[in-house]
Amino acid sequence: MTLRRYLLLALLIALGLGWWLWQDRSPLSPVYVFNGVVGPSHKTVLPPPAPAIWKDHDQGSQSRLAILLTDPDSAWLGLVHGLRSMGVPLRITRDYKEALRHRVVLVYPTISGRVLPAEALQALIRFPEKGGTLIGVNVEGGGMAATFGFTDIAPARTRQAFTLDASHLRAQQFDDALERTVPFSNTASGADAAGSLGYLGAQAPLASFEDGSAAITARSLGSGHAYAFGVDIGFMLLTGYNNREQGVARSYVNRYEPALDVVLRLLQDIYRQGEPHAVTLNPVPQGKSLAVVISHDVDYTTSLANANAYADYETSVGIKATYFIQTKYVRDWNDQVFFNEQGLEPLRKLRAAGMEIGSHSVAHAMDFHRLPLGSGDEQYPAYRPLVRDKEKTEEATILGELRVSRFLLEHFLPDYQINSFRPGHLRNPYVLPQALQATGYQFSSSVTANNSLTHLPFRLTYSRETAAPSAVYEFPVTIEDESAPPLGSRLPEALRLAERLARYGGLFMVLIHTDITGHKLEFERGLVEALRPTAWFGTLGDYGRFWQARDRIGVDILPNGQQLVLQLSVPVPVDGLSLDLPMGYRAVTASPSGVSYTQQGARLVIDKLTDDATLTLVRDGSRPYANVPFGSRP
Repeated sequence: MTLRRYLLLALLIALGLGWWLWQDRSPLSPVYVFNGVVGPSHKTVLPPPAPAIWKDHDQGSQSRLAILLTDPDSAWLGLVHGLRSMGVPLRITRDYKEALRHRVVLVYPTISGRVLPAEALQALIRFPEKGGTLIGVNVEGGGMAATFGFTDIAPARTRQAFTLDASHLRAQQFDDALERTVPFSNTASGADAAGSLGYLGAQAPLASFEDGSAAITARSLGSGHAYAFGVDIGFMLLTGYNNREQGVARSYVNRYEPALDVVLRLLQDIYRQGEPHAVTLNPVPQGKSLAVVISHDVDYTTSLANANAYADYETSVGIKATYFIQTKYVRDWNDQVFFNEQGLEPLRKLRAAGMEIGSHSVAHAMDFHRLPLGSGDEQYPAYRPLVRDKEKTEEATILGELRVSRFLLEHFLPDYQINSFRPGHLRNPYVLPQALQATGYQFSSSVTANNSLTHLPFRLTYSRETAAPSAVYEFPVTIEDESAPPLGSRLPEALRLAERLARYGGLFMVLIHTDITGHKLEFERGLVEALRPTAWFGTLGDYGRFWQARDRIGVDILPNGQQLVLQLSVPVPVDGLSLDLPMGYRAVTASPSGVSYTQQGARLVIDKLTDDATLTLVRDGSRPYANVPFGSRP
């Protein structure tokens, strides 16, 4: 070979190498590669499911709601997650004698002679007669019909909803049509339709099914009360929490869907009625009436630049928002590359402004819920998911989307931890809870409140099933900007929804894409201006950490002469915890001495808790002292 040919060959090789290097670094390239950036280096391994153990909840004083568990293989975990979301302190036991030392007892998932001995059934019959409050779920037998006020039962899978009697005292707080009628099943789902138990011959039931049978009976016996639910409450809660509503939801997003919240509010009301010393945890920090989280999905070519306009406004009014960033370094059917050197500057500005940064995946794939789990070895830049069209994404995995996007964001934001995730198009695979946990996320916003049948956060379960809890919490979307009409014209409707949620401390999670400013930014301005006087504003991370800590707090009340001693078990520090005290009581002392609190009416707000605390409550004279001895039940 001549020297000329060697030189020509060398030139071709150099040109080819240069083209390859330019191609990976060019904005027009299918893939953008940051020099020297490779990772993550560790392998992701999914944790095995750890089934929930009911004995872990067998603790606490007799002031708590007692759950007498008659079947450990039931959906009791849904009941625990729901009651904790509503802030009701609880204890689970399988010992009926222990349960009946409490003033309020919920027997779950069924009452019959098959699951309880005769002496237990007789003790349950006497309990409301002596002043206790008894809540039965699926009361099938055991001679309990007279106690609960019905004559016979009618099981079925053809019922879809129950309607509260507006004249009943326990139902009067529910004055919205969507609260009065509560859907729980969709008969069109066939074998997946939920079963129910209609109570026949009930006089003045609290709620009725569409066939006229009683869905919730209510009977007063002297100073005691007995309620029978004909719907499996735990299963109903998990139906929503696990995003398996099967057409039960009456809308997808931007509307009020309080199905689970009505049931939980009703249980809380019954508990507070039966336990005169009840203290419950409010869902919102700082004693506010509504929790507002403004979030932005940044998933379009112009979105990163526009995001700073939103952040500038948020900074000007002193609030923080969460920005879910798509780490889009692959050009595909969806869009051009925008996670590159030019995209890092607005990203860093967002963080410098104090905004939370979350992951919005790499590919933003419409078929994210159908992707394979992946190996757990996916690394940038070798991981190159390619969206071919609306239905098909190649070379993508669930773990790749989670771990690579988190790695890139943390790499370019040193000393910052990504804790929050939202999938593109709110696509929600069954393995997402454990995949999020394995890749280091703590908070998810992956579903709508409507599809979850609740406007409160909740703890996820492994594979969205019934047996094992996940460490990840879900914060569902309330308002989004893609439905018609344009977001800017929907402010009055959104404020009406916020007003409904504020009645019980709901979450108002707003999703605004930053592809444009205009009417979307004006919507945000109007929303913030209207809600700031009464609502708490913060990032998903802020609210998530509050919710994590709140979920683990133990609340117990002990009588001490004419005083009550409120004991708070605080495994994780928490700021702005608010509690609803018994009417007519006020806090007068706190221990340790550094605990600072304020009280307005029955609402007590504690500024900061870093450890267990004790507060002394006294009567303020607004109502007689309920001097009912503990442990006096049969």
